[in-house]
Amino acid sequence: MYSAIARNKRNTWFILTAFLALLAAIGLLAGWLAGNNWWITAFILVFAAGYATFQYFFADREAIAMSGAVAVTRADAPRYYRIVENLCIATGTPMPTLYVVEDEAPNAFAMGRTPDKASITVTTGLFELMTDRELEGVLGHELGHIRNYDIRVSLIVFGLVVAVGILADIMMRFAFFGGGRRGGGNNQAQLFLLLFGIVAAIVAPLLAGAVQAAISRQREYLADATSAMTTRDPDGLASALGKLAEYGRPLQRANTSMAHLWIADPLKPNALARLFATHPPLPERIERLHEMGGTF
Repeated sequence: MYSAIARNKRNTWFILTAFLALLAAIGLLAGWLAGNNWWITAFILVFAAGYATFQYFFADREAIAMSGAVAVTRADAPRYYRIVENLCIATGTPMPTLYVVEDEAPNAFAMGRTPDKASITVTTGLFELMTDRELEGVLGHELGHIRNYDIRVSLIVFGLVVAVGILADIMMRFAFFGGGRRGGGNNQAQLFLLLFGIVAAIVAPLLAGAVQAAISRQREYLADATSAMTTRDPDGLASALGKLAEYGRPLQRANTSMAHLWIADPLKPNALARLFATHPPLPERIERLHEMGGTF
């Protein structure tokens, strides 16, 4: 189990490093197409960093509002509060703020830049479907996201995705309007720059989305492993994921921008969307948990 956690952490940072290299390469090309005006690349990166910083501090409140969640106390949801409190005591984690969404679709997500400013949100459908053992596995998974600072990593990636999108757009514009200057009147060179700008504008955002999805999937595997280590019961979470696979349905207020936060995909993806899915297939997650269960 410890090796699974270490492997997922290494994979996440490996993918993030590759993404940074891609972003740097696109930035250099954008500056070159602009006639060696590197300040344009610097401006775009600073803008993206500022936008990501804003989201870093306000994304949690935005996600709570978009989901329609309502804060609950021990008196409102004693079963919910008791399980989370026991998990927090066992791990030495500060008690998060608890929220509930009125929705029959079973699901849950966590938010928070740090463990002391975190929250967990679950749907009413999750309570109705899960036993205490299964609910403990799901809540251990969400607490794992908090303990592993997954939201922080997600926001870093979000900022990089914004930068890639802006840079790709700039490259497209300079390919159309600035290619002649770089090509020195050479029609062949101008055509090459134009085609390259179009390809970059199309491919770069797709690659950014794929990297974002890959990192999100790694964090889901890591949270599963963290839950198994906390509860010492991987089969409990595996059973919960099995129910999510069987009884899961789209949320009433599903939003693509926060789909990666939920423990199970809250949307109904088509074939193309599955390519950039932010969640690993539930059968694969269940199989990994059963393998972990054999090590206890």
